[in-house]
Amino acid sequence: MTPKSNYSRFLELILLIMAATAAGGLIYALGKPNQSTAMTFASGLLFTMSLMAFIYVQLNPDAVRARQSDTTLKLASEMLSYVQDGMSAESAQAICGLLLPATNAKAVAITNREVILGYVGEEEGQNESGSPVRTKATHATLTDGKTRVLTSAEEIGFPPTVKNLSAGIVVPLHRGEIIVGTLKFYYRRASSINETQLALAEGLAELLSTQIAAVEMENQRKLATTMELKALQSQINPHFLFNTINTIAALTRTDPARARVLLREFAVFYRRTLENSDDLLEVTRELDQTQRYFLFEVARFGEDRLSLDVEIEDGLEDILVPSFLVQPLVENAVKHAMPQEGMLNIEVDVYSEGDDVIISVKDDGIGMDESQKRKMLEAPEVKGTGIAMGNIRDRLRGYYGEDAHMEVESSGGTGTTVRLVLSGAADDGEI
Repeated sequence: MTPKSNYSRFLELILLIMAATAAGGLIYALGKPNQSTAMTFASGLLFTMSLMAFIYVQLNPDAVRARQSDTTLKLASEMLSYVQDGMSAESAQAICGLLLPATNAKAVAITNREVILGYVGEEEGQNESGSPVRTKATHATLTDGKTRVLTSAEEIGFPPTVKNLSAGIVVPLHRGEIIVGTLKFYYRRASSINETQLALAEGLAELLSTQIAAVEMENQRKLATTMELKALQSQINPHFLFNTINTIAALTRTDPARARVLLREFAVFYRRTLENSDDLLEVTRELDQTQRYFLFEVARFGEDRLSLDVEIEDGLEDILVPSFLVQPLVENAVKHAMPQEGMLNIEVDVYSEGDDVIISVKDDGIGMDESQKRKMLEAPEVKGTGIAMGNIRDRLRGYYGEDAHMEVESSGGTGTTVRLVLSGAADDGEI
């Protein structure tokens, strides 16, 4: 056991002396006929004891730090257990309930960029999960990423109906450089906010941001692995394999030279598929692999049924993209957009718009109505390609940030255009 310092021993000795004095004085005083004098004397001694105990705690920094560290570790552990599957409304609500008793706040809230995810405390009934972010202070922090200490309901942006909360702290939540939401603490009066409360709010927000980022990184790692396996399974699905082999076999009799070219490309195709384990590659390599895939489909259906045109803006050839990003979109067009008769033309364009890079896959096929388009975007997996459209969208956001997204334009009989918006890629030249 570590020996106590002389300082600690001295404080403990003072406390023992004061306790003994208080006890003796209390016995003496209670024996007097003047009960008022007795109680006054006893109260004074008890107050002195309390004051000394408070001084001991305040002047013993090791004990204070130990308790604070223990509390923080417990909070961190419990918070992580809630965010390990991502920041949902359910997990945010649980974290708010966890943090409220750890502060002097009367309400705690967590938002993403659009809605309230969790809210616990006073005015809870008016701030249900899923409600839009309303306060101007929250919108300001979501915009500039600055912590705000608010000393009036007007500063916060509360409506006049809110009477019991008139001060607050709004702290941004980050995932890397991206502001993903806010952590907010509300108080009854401005005097409740001090340096300790501000440091605690910022520390808890930093802790939560770190956990969100760590979970996101792990999810991206798992997603990349899953996508790689799905992509590989997609390329080696039996129907595609057998159709291609049968096509090449038929050409060995009718067009041996073309059969040799296809067989050689087929070997390269699978070798490149197996090599793309890093999940990132130059956009030109992704397009080469897409064209190689398309070569086999043209051999199968005929040059009078399929055509593919690829264009890349000068200077964008080395942009890095997640692998299997373009090919599934072309593959999906071949399977679902081809008309019963006539040609299906597909155009793939890579170009810049400001700081963004756009990858557009456009076909003039049979198109989709709104119901089919919504089903394609929301379905967990697009059969035949093995890669979900939603999964492509999630990977875009994971690599390029929240502003990266996928757009789909289509209507029956007029074809479909899928645009992948790689936010900031033109400015960086890479991810």
